Amino acid sequence: MIEYRPAMARWRRLDVVVRDLPIGLLFLAASFLPVVQSHGTQLGGAPSRPFDALAVVVIAVESLPLAVRRRWPALCLTLVAIGFAADQLRGYHSVAGAALAVALVSAGAHLDRHRRTTALLFSAAYVLLAIALFPFGSEPPSEFVTFFLLLVFAWGIGTWLRTTRAAEAALRRRVADDTRAAERAVIARELHDVVTHHVTAMVVQAEAARYLTAAPDRLDGTLTAITDTGRRAITDLRHLLDLLNPDHGTAVRTPSPGGLLALVEHARQAGQPVEFTEEGTPAESGGSADLVAYRVVQEALTNALKHARGSRTSVRVHHGDQEIAVEVGTAGSGSASPGGSGRGLAGLRERVGVLGGDFSADARDGAGFVVRARIPTGNPS
Repeated sequence: MIEYRPAMARWRRLDVVVRDLPIGLLFLAASFLPVVQSHGTQLGGAPSRPFDALAVVVIAVESLPLAVRRRWPALCLTLVAIGFAADQLRGYHSVAGAALAVALVSAGAHLDRHRRTTALLFSAAYVLLAIALFPFGSEPPSEFVTFFLLLVFAWGIGTWLRTTRAAEAALRRRVADDTRAAERAVIARELHDVVTHHVTAMVVQAEAARYLTAAPDRLDGTLTAITDTGRRAITDLRHLLDLLNPDHGTAVRTPSPGGLLALVEHARQAGQPVEFTEEGTPAESGGSADLVAYRVVQEALTNALKHARGSRTSVRVHHGDQEIAVEVGTAGSGSASPGGSGRGLAGLRERVGVLGGDFSADARDGAGFVVRARIPTGNPS
């Protein structure tokens, strides 16, 4: 098996004419075997005659054009049909006559243009051949009709193969398009999560810096926070670019230990009062669930900074045996602003849904906004 596969791979790399040539050589060689010379195709009642020098030419014209049956199917069918007609009119009745069926199947499968014209011309040529052969014997016209129906059946097989191949190609294109669309959606979500969170924090901190010119110590701290936020944004963007590199591995990115606390501290530095509560012990391998929980908290804090700046915000995360529960509540509106796209919350709902969890983002009964997510970890109980 180890030697067989490389040989097949080398065979497939050969030109299609080279790969189809053995079929023609097989018909050519078989036609001269004494054991099968009397079992060739016979249409009409032309008397049989022994092979002569012309027979070699006729059989070669019937057989060898099969080498181009896929590259030039119309030329192949024309030459094979001419050879077949000469074979029957001369009375050789060679085994190579069966090559006509192969040429018809190939033409039905691989001919791209003028298919109807080719079929009509071939049918007209067959009628002329039948008229020429009819006087040689006493075979009824029904024999010619039956043979013609067999030829039509061979063309139909080729057409079916062509249709099946086209349907498979269309399916592969749809799968490829869907895959690319899914990849673009994943990249868009990651860019939205990373860029929106960091840039929002930088904008909030920069706006606050305007009012701190009289307090150099606080101003210096705010500018330092802006610098740190920019560095984190660059690091995350570089990671995303690494994921787009074809040589990059396929490992799923998971937040580092203490990632949620780092998000909360980042929001606090931007001026958002955040209460953080984390219960339970994170699983050693939460995989995608940990990353989704991280993104839920990140998006909720980003919305709080954008639309409820300075309002009290609470983050509660509970690590259970089989799920992670996240709740982020904001005393302000916390909802998308009129200028917002709503893409973040929609992306979170999709991410949580893919893992079989539940997601909601609703206004509180009084005032404020709350985001809740239940994310299955996939760990056995």
